[in-house]
Amino acid sequence: MKNYFDLTGQVAVVTGASTGLGLQMAKAFASQGANLVLLARRMNLLEENAKAINEEFGVEVLPFACDITDTEQVKAAVEVTISKFGRVDILMNNAGTGAVAPAEEITDEQFKHELNIDLFGTFVCAREFGKEMIKAKYGRVINIASMYGLVGNMIAGSSPYHAAKGGVVNLTRALAAEWGKYGITVNSICPGYFYTDLTTATLDSDYFQAIAKRSIPLERYGRSGELDTCALFLASPASTYVNGQNIAVDGGYTCI
Repeated sequence: MKNYFDLTGQVAVVTGASTGLGLQMAKAFASQGANLVLLARRMNLLEENAKAINEEFGVEVLPFACDITDTEQVKAAVEVTISKFGRVDILMNNAGTGAVAPAEEITDEQFKHELNIDLFGTFVCAREFGKEMIKAKYGRVINIASMYGLVGNMIAGSSPYHAAKGGVVNLTRALAAEWGKYGITVNSICPGYFYTDLTTATLDSDYFQAIAKRSIPLERYGRSGELDTCALFLASPASTYVNGQNIAVDGGYTCI
């Protein structure tokens, strides 16, 4: 039986890979045979994750401390990736943050910080790793945007996040248009609310459970692993003609 998601021998770079969804999706790539480069700022967590993934899946894993808003650090990450593996096939731009406050109370610093990490950091990683993909005439860039890059919300004010993720959505289209001629596809995943270590307590509150029932057609939040198949699809040969798309994985939140 053909495994449409087979990534054996490919090299996947994942930013924000120390915890949460980034770590989950890194494991998904490893489960299909991809070797990994794990990027985040906390080296101790990256080293723990690298060891655990290697032991579970038997793939090679390179942990590397990197602040994605620092161009020189991103260039260094590219250098160590090519030095160790000689290639980069998949880039998952997952690292991000989120400021929550009413728009009229958001400070200049909060807005700039959000754009710097979520939008500028995504661009820098795409640009620097994209140079190697252009040389190879092949690549899969997957940006983690958000359903809030597609719509506004009346639940919790987070205008910088909406602006930054909306920027990622159209950056995805722009890069897809430019790089298609090199055999590179660029797509984004727009997650809805997902359970992670940081969100579980909030999402399980009575207030947010009521929101799920009212505003999500599936009447629940996303569970661990429910982004994995979308990420694998976009990373694999199964999606060779999918380019410049922003796929909402949100239980239907953005369809109503």
